[in-house]
This record gives sequence, structure tokens and C-alpha cells, in this order.
Amino acid sequence: MRYSVEAFKVIAFTHKNIALELVGKLHLASEEQTKLLKSLKLHFGFEELLFLSTCNRVELFIRCKSEINPVLIKEICLFVNPLLTNIEANTLSENAQIFYGDEGVNHILKVASSLDSLVVGEREIITQVRKAYDFCNMLGLTGDFMRLLTKQTIETAKEVYTKTDIAKNPVSVVSLAYRKLKQLGIKNDARILFIGSGETNTAMANYLQKHKFANFTVFNRTLANAQKLAKTLKGDAYDLNELATYDKGFDVLIICTASNKPLIDKNIYDNLIKNYQTKKIVIDLGLPANVHEEVVNENIKINYIDINSLKEQAEINLQLRKNEIIKCEQIIQAKTEQFNWLRRERKIELAFGEVPKQVRAIKDLALNEVFAKEINSLDHQSKEVLDKILSYVEKKYNAVAIKTAKEVLLNSKD
Repeated sequence: MRYSVEAFKVIAFTHKNIALELVGKLHLASEEQTKLLKSLKLHFGFEELLFLSTCNRVELFIRCKSEINPVLIKEICLFVNPLLTNIEANTLSENAQIFYGDEGVNHILKVASSLDSLVVGEREIITQVRKAYDFCNMLGLTGDFMRLLTKQTIETAKEVYTKTDIAKNPVSVVSLAYRKLKQLGIKNDARILFIGSGETNTAMANYLQKHKFANFTVFNRTLANAQKLAKTLKGDAYDLNELATYDKGFDVLIICTASNKPLIDKNIYDNLIKNYQTKKIVIDLGLPANVHEEVVNENIKINYIDINSLKEQAEINLQLRKNEIIKCEQIIQAKTEQFNWLRRERKIELAFGEVPKQVRAIKDLALNEVFAKEINSLDHQSKEVLDKILSYVEKKYNAVAIKTAKEVLLNSKD
């Protein structure tokens, strides 16, 4: 293990080895991190700590001299969440991934580049890593090593996303549905009708709002849930029973409910479009389909997009992304090796940070005390020449000393 990262360790609780529900029990909101993480760092004697928490992972990036083992990990888990049962704490500690040194560096580069994500190629993780560092840095948990590592991590992720097609083809149903809308030329002022306010439709609504759509109406079996989503969208909310008499029209209908039979039959659909004869877009994200097949088969003025077609495209795109992984791993390996050089150089810079001050102090001592009598006997011009000579020697000495140290240490494998 290279000395430059020998104290660096990673403890990762992820979707790969642990149920997401259990991983979620280690999640800390921002206010909880503010209260807990300083104590966590102090209690376990960590030199530096970076805490990353997303929807499918909780990871601790640590600088410390302690050995990482299941006993310590269990203590950390219980420190983060004292309400964990003994079985839960054991499951977390026994299934956590542990990375040391270069492996840890390689791991965080893969995480930020989305190679380790539940959905390969999703860019959100790079922002999450950067925000996690900024927050932990603000709390005073990180130092020079984490600063340098995070900088290298962000640069690596950007290069991966720029030089490969890992993120080119969308693989989430939401992003694919949005792409379909744009391909069909839908405008930002389009009237968008949501039927259902569950997780999928909420994600779709947030995605559309993010892309500047603003004309929303929400129907749901439970009116309170429709109102909750409509409030965030600044739209209107209705009880599902009112759908049969709704006469305000729509351009896009997005439906996803838990119903085991179609909710939109021919009668309801005909009423919805009664006074508006332009071609409509219907996105059916329900399983089974929430739109009756007769609506699709008997209506030529409809662009129908169903969940199965979106999932088929998602699988194709996911395979295309996976084909890019080898290119990504080559970039990451090179960046891991580069980090070692950067870290060694930085270590030398820090170690030699006092050298220029000490050389300056020696020079001042020689001028003002050791050789003060002799110097005072010189004329003004001679003193200026001597000062220039000493300043030149001082500058060159510092440069040569640091350069020599870098050459020796950078070529050393110890």
C-alpha cells in the first residue's frame, strides 16, 4: 500500500450487499449531520471524515490509523443510529464493504462517475459527492487530503461523462418519457393532466417542473394526496371521481395508479377530449395498463406511450451504457495513479513549507548579527549587490531543495 493513502479507508453501505430499507436507517439529514458528525469524528479518533448519504448508499470516507473491522463498524452504526436492533447492526457491519488506500481512491472515483450506482450513468451522484464534501468541510471535518481527493474525484467524473457515452442514453422511465415528449414537440405551456399522485407520477411531475413546464392538474383517489402534489406544482387538484365530468381539456395525460384494471375507458376519454380535437399525448406508466386498449386502438388522434415500451428502451440503453464501462474504468485507473503523484507532491510541498522561512531567517541573522560589522563597513552600492546575491541564492536554494526532494520521493515506492 502506498504511503500517501495508507491512512485512507472507506466504509460503504450500499444497495449491492444490503437491503435499501436497512441502508436508509443510517441516513442523516443535514441538521442531523450537523449535530452528530463532529462527535462521530472525535469519538472514533478520525483525522478526517467525509460522510456521503444518498437514496441507495451511505458511505464514510475516513483518514485514521485504526483498523477497520466488523466490531468497529457496528459501533459506528450504533453511534449513527442508536435505535438499530442488534440484528440490524450486525447485518450492516457484516455486509459493509471496506476499501483501503488505492482501492478506496478507486472506489470514490467510481462512485462519482456512477459506475457503482444503482442506475449506471446517472449524473446526480457527482453533485451529491460535491455537496457532501462542501458540507463536511463547512463542519470542519475534512482536511488537505479530502480536499485534494474530492478535487480529483470531481475532475475524474467530469472526464468520464465527457469522454465516454456512459450517461448518453437515458435509462430511467421518467427521463425516457420526457424525451418522448420533447421529440413530439410538446411546448412548455402544454396542459398536463396527472392521474395518480404516487411515487412515479410525483417523480415525473418534478422532472417536468424542473424543465419549466407549469400548467398542471392532478387527479387522485385520495384528494388530500392530489392537493399535496398540486401545491408543489402550483396546479389544480381534483378527486378521481370528478374525472368523468372534467371539461377543461388537456394536451398531455400522464397516468400511473395502483388499479388492476384500466381507469381510462373510451367514454371517459371521449369526454376529456370532447371539445378539444387536437392530437393528444397519453403516457401510461401503470402496470397493468391504466388506459383501456380500445382508447388506443380506436383513436388515431393519440400518441400513446406505455410503460413496457419505455422499459424496453431503458434496457437497450442500459446495455449501451454498460458497454462503456471498460473505457470508464481505464480513465479511473489512470486518475487513481495520478492521485498518488499529486498526493506525494502535495506532501512534499507541505513538508517543505517551512524551509523558505528558515532560509530567510538564516539570511537575516547573517546580515544583521553574524556579519553585521563587516556589512556595515560596505558602501551603499556594495550592500545592494550583496543583498541581490543573497536573495538569488536563497531563491535558487529553495527551488533546488524542493525539486530534489520531489525527485527522490516520487521515484520511491516505499
